[in-house]
Amino acid sequence: MSNFPTNPRVLIVTPEITYLPKGMGNISNGLNAKAGGLADVSAALINELYGQGADIHVALPDYRTIFGGQSPPIVRRELKTIRSRVPDERIHLAQDRAFFYRNHIYSGNEIKNIRISLAFQREVINNIVPRVQPDLIHCNDWMTGLIPAMARQLGIPCLFTIHNIHTVKTTLSEIEDRGIDGASFWQNFYYEYLPTSYENTRDSIPVDFLTSGAFAAHFVNLVSPTFLKEMVEGRHGFVKNSIQCELANKHNAGCAVGILNAPDSSYNPCTDEALPYNYSAKNHVGGKKTNKRILQKTLGLIQEPQAPLFFWPSRLDPVQKGCQLLAEILYNVVSRYLEQNLEMVFVADGEYQRHFEDIVRFHNLSDRVAVCSFNERLARLAYGASDFVLMPSSFEPCGLPQMIGPIYGALPVAHDTGGIHDTVTHLDLDNNTGNGFLFNTFDPGGLSWAIDQAMQFYLVPAKEKKKQVKRIMMQGAATFNHKVTAQHYIDLYEKMLQRPLVKRQNTEPIGITANSDKKAHNEQKFSDAKSHGITSDRADQQNIISLSKNRRPIEKRQPKLLRVNE
Repeated sequence: MSNFPTNPRVLIVTPEITYLPKGMGNISNGLNAKAGGLADVSAALINELYGQGADIHVALPDYRTIFGGQSPPIVRRELKTIRSRVPDERIHLAQDRAFFYRNHIYSGNEIKNIRISLAFQREVINNIVPRVQPDLIHCNDWMTGLIPAMARQLGIPCLFTIHNIHTVKTTLSEIEDRGIDGASFWQNFYYEYLPTSYENTRDSIPVDFLTSGAFAAHFVNLVSPTFLKEMVEGRHGFVKNSIQCELANKHNAGCAVGILNAPDSSYNPCTDEALPYNYSAKNHVGGKKTNKRILQKTLGLIQEPQAPLFFWPSRLDPVQKGCQLLAEILYNVVSRYLEQNLEMVFVADGEYQRHFEDIVRFHNLSDRVAVCSFNERLARLAYGASDFVLMPSSFEPCGLPQMIGPIYGALPVAHDTGGIHDTVTHLDLDNNTGNGFLFNTFDPGGLSWAIDQAMQFYLVPAKEKKKQVKRIMMQGAATFNHKVTAQHYIDLYEKMLQRPLVKRQNTEPIGITANSDKKAHNEQKFSDAKSHGITSDRADQQNIISLSKNRRPIEKRQPKLLRVNE
């Protein structure tokens, strides 16, 4: 018999949200605060958790202007589809003028971002956590990076998810001046320099928000198993030593994992409203040809449904996305496959957009190469029309286009790194495996070789090609979805809590990989460390937490103020 009469209560703390699931009361209808992928992941996880009957609560800033403003089309569709059904008391809006009247979640001014973050975290620490009394807290990115320090002090298991490797720093005195009494858990923060005492540290040594989250949390996860491994190994020069070391410490202690994001559920060629012709894996050949003809006509390309079409979906950023590799070989690739009418479509913004426009103009390639600014509807049409998706990224924390492409029957041509490594395997016709074309050497020659591999596949007999694309589309839809992603988070929650998230009869023993025999691209093994994964990764054993059967209310567990050498 279980010693716990109720389901454990989980508080998800996020600065971004795309939507809230059915049932979260009337308040949820207008909630939408999105700046990036974090919003989609937060929404999907909350939706899946609540759908399974979990005791889930959400804390986010009360962005009154954003919530009441005009949402983009994709969000309006989501809000129309997903009606409220969760009680309003599950939604906890942090109240502060710092974010009441904002038009965007993040500011271009770092000082303003810090103030917004501190206002949000103050409300979570001082009001929301005592009111909710969670059994587990799930924080996301630097905007919530101070909360794990409080959670550790109170003995509440805390998961810290890193979506973006970005951080800010400020002093302990500034944190306290904004209403967060950090004196009781200041030792759980990560400082730019080694702290000596509270008073000597307070005004002089900056606190690193992102690294503090990783330092204090009981478990940390990134959004790609391979990118986590690359971070731990120090393979990316842009990653600061502080966060790299903390991730390595957590990884070595068995307390860091990678869980892939997934595309929004609206990316489905069967139902995508942006496609002139919807199709499935079974009838993809005719559907993609129809969409291709329409895209070609729209962009002024040669109207040939048999022409191989390559699509560039990512921002034209030479630092990460590798567009400079394609710029060097674009003319040669088009010339090499002139007879096959190879075409390329860019639907992306970025500093290299002008560069590609100059190449097209200089070589008179306007009927074979189209360079367009980003437009969501046009990008979706390109997925539904193209045969291949180009992703020669130098690094990739997760990536979504290489997952969306296979769902639409557009095979990725990509550099083998980070999240791409986790989601793309090189096509092997003999063994009926793989879903794209990978190159290992990050240079123009490597990308050119991968494009040649893609063209070899494009020229195989139609029957074989149809069979492979059908398989890839079906596998993509089954693997790259929010249900799979959410299940990995649920497994990790149960590992940290040492009990099921939802009480079930005849529940099998809890284990990270015990919930499903079906393997996915982001499946991984979690180490069977002591205390079910919540182990000590410090000499002072601070990472060990003890969960009593009858925990006192949080207000009574607030420790006395600790001031070192006062």
